[in-house]
Amino acid sequence: MNFNLTFLGQFLLIFWFLPFLIIIFSKKVAGGEKLSWLIAMVFISWFAWVFYLLLAPIKPKQIEIQN
Repeated sequence: MNFNLTFLGQFLLIFWFLPFLIIIFSKKVAGGEKLSWLIAMVFISWFAWVFYLLLAPIKPKQIEIQN
């Protein structure tokens, strides 16, 4: 019984951290915008992750032209 409870707890912990990991390793956003999404995840939780999936990136990436 204790093993099942520990396994369930670990699964739930990983499931809770998964959106954070997805944002941290995402290439859709960078820098301050990524930090903003992570802070929103802390305070708003899963709703911020849903908004991230729908809205990120907020600013379009700037392409540097090299001569």
